[in-house]
Amino acid sequence: MPDYPDVILTNVETVPGKQIVEHYGLVTGNTVRSKHVGRDIAAGFKNLVGGELKGYTELLVDARTQSTSRMVEQAVALGANAIVNVRFSTSAVTQGAAELYVYGTAVRVQ
Repeated sequence: MPDYPDVILTNVETVPGKQIVEHYGLVTGNTVRSKHVGRDIAAGFKNLVGGELKGYTELLVDARTQSTSRMVEQAVALGANAIVNVRFSTSAVTQGAAELYVYGTAVRVQ
């Protein structure tokens, strides 16, 4: 999260070496992404020879980055400097489109 380098993100319930002094509750971020026809064609050819589907890898990296940034923005607006218990989830919205959802608990640590 280049926009918020001072916000701590962790998937555990506490921040080791820090004490939680404020609890702000649930914060979330999400994005819905659809497949790109060009990426589908490239992926189809790649399926013939095997290997990483780089177009889809980039799509998922971008979706995770955007969802996480939205969650961090929400936490910062509440006054938090850390998000604990961060989790990611995905779901299909329509055929060819999926949601990436991230959530956690916004806290202030010292």
